[in-house]
Amino acid sequence: MSSKNEGMELKALRGAITCEENSIESIEIAVKELLIELLKRNELKPDQILSITFSTTKDIDACFPASTARRAMDLKNVALLDCQQMYVKNDLKKCIRILAHVLVPYDQIPRHVYLGEAELLRPDRS
Repeated sequence: MSSKNEGMELKALRGAITCEENSIESIEIAVKELLIELLKRNELKPDQILSITFSTTKDIDACFPASTARRAMDLKNVALLDCQQMYVKNDLKKCIRILAHVLVPYDQIPRHVYLGEAELLRPDRS
């Protein structure tokens, strides 16, 4: 590990948000809101993010959330991946979930982010 990352450790952060509709604009708004809140709650700079996996419910297909994140948040050096969330009957609709791997100080407690109707997924972390 470089001296730049001394005192840091790898942590996984989770989060989710719902979109109002399956449109490019709605997905972009949701992705930006989710990532801005993730950065804010965890006192992160974009260069502390190593990777983010985005998963969407099957009713989200207007655009790729990872592409939106790359453009909107200037995440040029971050590994980003999109995939479809496993379908489960009666699951939350129009939901984007994330799993982010980040470097944070050893003593920092991860703060997961669940916004909009996605708060129902983890009320203990909302």
